[in-house]
Amino acid sequence: MIAVIRVRGTAHVTRKIRETLSMMRLFKSNHMVLLAENKSQQKMIDKVKDYVTFGQITQDTLAMVLEKRGRLEGDKLLTTDYLKEKKMEGFAGLAKELIEGKTKMQALGIKPVFRLNPPSKGYERNGVKKPFTLGGALGNRREKINVLIGRMS
Repeated sequence: MIAVIRVRGTAHVTRKIRETLSMMRLFKSNHMVLLAENKSQQKMIDKVKDYVTFGQITQDTLAMVLEKRGRLEGDKLLTTDYLKEKKMEGFAGLAKELIEGKTKMQALGIKPVFRLNPPSKGYERNGVKKPFTLGGALGNRREKINVLIGRMS
């Protein structure tokens, strides 16, 4: 499962990129969505790589994000009581099933967007206009996305 975080704002964004970001439900900066690893999703990520950062999310990080930032319809907090009603084994069990693809957040009534805080101590040294490989914040981080999500939760 791939975590995609919007880093840059809305100013001077072309129509195609704006539409792709809206299809991914990334309307504001510091919002995160989870996407499956398939060809169509990967093409969308490649198109908006200059506005987002992304990488492979681990089960522990996903469980932490679900616990801290997970919301239900009506902007209610995702709780362990709700997960027990849906016959889930807590946040770790839900994270495991999401990563394995056995269940979907939409089927459980969980909102697909996680509203994160800006990262503590900021983004990388070269800011939000350069790729991660050159010391910036954009593009593919692979497993290092988990460190960024930890700083943003």
